[in-house]
Amino acid sequence: MDNEYSKNKDKNLKENKTLLSTKNIELNQNPKDLIFLNNLIKNSYPYLWFIGQYTVFKSINNILYLIYANRYKSIISYNIIDNKKINEIKNAHKKYISNLKYYLDNINKRDLVISLSSDENNIKVWNINNFELLLNIKDLFDSGYLNSACFLNNNNQIFIIVCNHNNYGNESILVFDFKGKEKKRINNHNDLTYYIGVYYDDNLFKNYILIGNEKGIKSFDYNENKIYHKYYEKKDGCNHMDIIIIKKNKVIELIDSCGDGNILIWDFHKALLLKKIKICDKGLREICKWNEEYIFVGCEDQSIKLVNLNNGEIIKELKCHKNKVLTIKSIFHPKYGKCLISQGANDANIKLWIIKS
Repeated sequence: MDNEYSKNKDKNLKENKTLLSTKNIELNQNPKDLIFLNNLIKNSYPYLWFIGQYTVFKSINNILYLIYANRYKSIISYNIIDNKKINEIKNAHKKYISNLKYYLDNINKRDLVISLSSDENNIKVWNINNFELLLNIKDLFDSGYLNSACFLNNNNQIFIIVCNHNNYGNESILVFDFKGKEKKRINNHNDLTYYIGVYYDDNLFKNYILIGNEKGIKSFDYNENKIYHKYYEKKDGCNHMDIIIIKKNKVIELIDSCGDGNILIWDFHKALLLKKIKICDKGLREICKWNEEYIFVGCEDQSIKLVNLNNGEIIKELKCHKNKVLTIKSIFHPKYGKCLISQGANDANIKLWIIKS
């Protein structure tokens, strides 16, 4: 018993030291010092102008994964640390893959990824640890197309959320259980959705579905099956491609990227516009949170912009893509510390950015 206690104590001390070391590295890293390092991937295929066409995560078995699609409709798993392909799921879809989203299934200790094609009428869920197809929800709709999907955990049950905009101008939010059975349907009128995500308020113990569409942002109360708030600056609006949530000064802030080149910061629970930041004269794509003070924004002017949320100042501009920047995500690399990964439209390269030493 004493030996076992000693082993566990040593293990905990080692893990704590690693955690402290990681936090110290992050604290000492200034996003202003970010520079382009190399192309991680040279054969990806960003279909049209959607965001979320790759995903990155640290797996339960400590592999730093990059999951992306190529023009042959394959899903490829890449080990970022070892710089090598792990697996290729060939012909994962019949049409081009437009969205990949990650979820850590803590209950079953596995890493899950949703994949979908905008023009294909089904959603697939993969276990990335063994590359098994767990779920294939077929024939979702009679007509229309899918732009985005996500996972939702409600009372330790996993659900898949998706929006469909059909050819008749109607749209619904559909919720499926992990057996592929439809559990609920929420009317979303005639808005064309580009982004769908979820936010769990751990003070209210409530799930909200977040929708970014061609007019503005909507939040839905998951349990009550109705709209919680609309975040519309004006009636006509513009394309809203991404949403992130930040807790700041006891306020839940919803940050919204707009097709008119502005970042809008809202009070999530009051639907009040707190701040408007002009980023560029063209549209915006994905937002990547660096910390409570800084975000990176992918822009149609072929740049990634570092923005100070406190004063709205654009601190730095990164240019390395030849077309609009679609997807940007941050990761922690054991060699380089906190990094940025980006993908542009019509660009087979997925790029790695690191803090210069």
